[in-house]
Amino acid sequence: MGGARLLPQCHMANPLLRKLSNFRALSSEEQRALTDACTDIRPIAAREDVILQGQPTAGVHVLLEGFACRYKVLENGRRQIVSYVVPGDLCDLRVFIHGRMDHSIGGISPSKFALIAPQAVQDLTDRYPQLTRALWWSTLVEEAILREWIVGVGQRGALERMGHLFCELFFRFRAVGMHYGTSCAMPLTQLELGETLGLSAVHVNRTLQELRRQHLITLEGGVLTLPDLDGLARLSLFNPDYLHLNSA
Repeated sequence: MGGARLLPQCHMANPLLRKLSNFRALSSEEQRALTDACTDIRPIAAREDVILQGQPTAGVHVLLEGFACRYKVLENGRRQIVSYVVPGDLCDLRVFIHGRMDHSIGGISPSKFALIAPQAVQDLTDRYPQLTRALWWSTLVEEAILREWIVGVGQRGALERMGHLFCELFFRFRAVGMHYGTSCAMPLTQLELGETLGLSAVHVNRTLQELRRQHLITLEGGVLTLPDLDGLARLSLFNPDYLHLNSA
């Protein structure tokens, strides 16, 4: 799983606007206000940390480009990836309330993050009720994804878990225009898949090979292609309703 080929980028300057438009149409004033609030834009290298557990929170991070994850590390060094971040995602709208991070955020591929200052978040939610409702929706989707991941680790088998993850990420990339046909970027190593799905390296490899054998996926050059999306969804018990992509 080497470096990812470049896939078409989202045409909107800020993919967060594209994401929120799946739920509610925002006025030009709201769009400008949200875009202006995304300050301190900085690039992040692949596998570079954005912020670490225990560090003070400076605001809300927004992924503008690339692919990232949120994770926790146990005292013995074992890591669990607890969520993935695609362009347009907020890394927890309310995180600055805590004062310090209770998890870490790191880039998977070369990425670009913006930061919304705490005061800017409060100003936006005080001034723009329509935008606030859209941001609530984004937060509820994050919580729905977390619930689905808990169900996956607790009840799905290895094939179902991996297939479900691939379906979910494809739908999320597609929602912000980061796809090409049935393909999307997937620059994950087998180690990272194991840290996500709770599987050993050997089990990850066998599961990938089985999905390939059934002609449900191809994964080459950091690009995932789903030649039979419906078939993979059936195998994985995947229902995209929890992503709430048709809530508008």
